[in-house]
Amino acid sequence: MASLYSQITIEAPRSTVWEALIRKEEWYRWNTFLYDCDASRPMRQGQDIALALRRLEAEAQTEFQPRLVVVQPNHCLQWIYRGPGFSSEHWFELQEVGPNRTRYGHQERLSGWLARLVLPAIRREEKIGMERMGYQLKRYVERTYPGQG
Repeated sequence: MASLYSQITIEAPRSTVWEALIRKEEWYRWNTFLYDCDASRPMRQGQDIALALRRLEAEAQTEFQPRLVVVQPNHCLQWIYRGPGFSSEHWFELQEVGPNRTRYGHQERLSGWLARLVLPAIRREEKIGMERMGYQLKRYVERTYPGQG
């Protein structure tokens, strides 16, 4: 099973970072990696949601419908997407690392025979997208909620 990981520290309380992360219908304001395709599907555990992914900003979107398997407020969001020959699991974790400081971690695990074939081709771009999302979340939260850090 292959995995990718990125993290960044955000100068804001964990609850503020969580609110930005959980409001997928607002992602278009700051997120160029993941996109909400159906705002009527809430971020609720057990719910299928409709998303699109753009690894590099200039590439076409890839749509997918993962199932939310963990929604633990102010701490963890996890989904799983299963396709023919592969499975993709995403975790977003928030850790309080000081007064009004939050460590945002984003991990993806890929498994299955198709993942072993595709991952070498997308690994670099996927990691760039994950890091871009973390940086954009940091910038959005710190600018939108000044004085909380």
